[in-house]
Amino acid sequence: MARSKTLEKPLRIRLRRDDLVEVIAGRDRGKRGRILKVDRRRGRVWVEGVMLVKKHVRRNPARGIKGGIVETEASIHVSNVMIVCPSCGPTRIGSKVEEVGGKTRRTRICRKCGGSLDKRA
Repeated sequence: MARSKTLEKPLRIRLRRDDLVEVIAGRDRGKRGRILKVDRRRGRVWVEGVMLVKKHVRRNPARGIKGGIVETEASIHVSNVMIVCPSCGPTRIGSKVEEVGGKTRRTRICRKCGGSLDKRA
């Protein structure tokens, strides 16, 4: 029986789109880039400029696709990337729960320096 590529339930991935991450394992180790897409069902992320593969694309004039061999990003497992803190570099993600005006807000913080990793905070 073939193994399914999806997990039973979605992983709790703390990474979000547009986060700056560094690859910590694999053929692109050490590269940094922004997250383009997160797939919580399969536990994978697409990182800009990382895991580039060549893909054969058919011409489609309606969409303006020229066709030929295109280099595009492939997914990488979420365990092989680490978020980059603006002040101290690659780090693990912690969370801080705070009450603001009667509402509970959870913000992602850096485990090394305690600084915020969320852009709006």
